Amino acid sequence: MYSVGDYLVHPGQGVCQVKDVTEGPQAVYQLLPVGKRHPVHISFPVSNEDRLRPVLSRGEAEKIIESYPSMELDSFQARNNSLEEEHYRNEMRQGSCLDSVRIAKTFRVRIEELSARNKKPPVVYERILKEARERSSMELSIALDCTPEDVNLLFQRMMGEEGERN
Repeated sequence: MYSVGDYLVHPGQGVCQVKDVTEGPQAVYQLLPVGKRHPVHISFPVSNEDRLRPVLSRGEAEKIIESYPSMELDSFQARNNSLEEEHYRNEMRQGSCLDSVRIAKTFRVRIEELSARNKKPPVVYERILKEARERSSMELSIALDCTPEDVNLLFQRMMGEEGERN
């Protein structure tokens, strides 16, 4: 069971902080999403806490950042963009921070490859990239006790890049 002040990952909202835990037969966590523009408190039943997961440890976060340059890209491709988006959104909701980082890297590379061939990447690629970056950088920033911008700088240093990438 999580305690007040703990950080955890909600499948739909990403990183949240436990603001209150009500006891009783219908015990509920009061969660506040972290890093959202207009965060809304979420009531989440304690009985469903198996759908929540704890935020990474500092060591796990450092390991993800260190392995980024050699991280494999995700090879899944569907016959249309909406199926592809659905697959990756589900993977981000149900997967780990590592999955979100791998998805962000995959779509950064796909967008770069299309741009290099003077093709405009599908809007869905930008949406997936943005969501994967936000989810992964927020969780990594909590684990490393820094800002999401600092996390992006760490990724850039690992790749030897100066631009704003994740």
